[in-house]
Amino acid sequence: MAETPEQNYANHRRFDPMFHVVAFGVLAGSLLVSLWQLVRSPGFTTAWIFVVSAALLVVLFKVRLYALKVQDRVIRLEERLRLQQLLPEPLRSRIAELTEDQLVGLRFASDGEVAELVKQALDEKLPREEIKKRVRSWRPDHLRV
Repeated sequence: MAETPEQNYANHRRFDPMFHVVAFGVLAGSLLVSLWQLVRSPGFTTAWIFVVSAALLVVLFKVRLYALKVQDRVIRLEERLRLQQLLPEPLRSRIAELTEDQLVGLRFASDGEVAELVKQALDEKLPREEIKKRVRSWRPDHLRV
């Protein structure tokens, strides 16, 4: 089995060819073809096919967003539990102040640096991407959707 490359900020996003190329490509192509047919032969049937093609593309994106939202909620729970164990008391009492976005960003911070990043996130109101950029010792997650 091939070894998984070390994960970092530059390569942590997941690319799924079946979703990003095949499913999106087929549905986007279908939308364009149905639009072309609608322009060439206006009518109820071609208009309906265009509407259905557009709806399928919307469904594709919504399904992806729903999966990502569930994943973020699980990460939020995991990180709150992790932070309860790792943070010193002054910061532990401030866990509730962290936003979902910040908790997801902290997901990749190693145990040794998470306290410092929590303090920075709270004091500077850092967004997810900025937190991830500040992670020095990346804690990989190869199971993300």
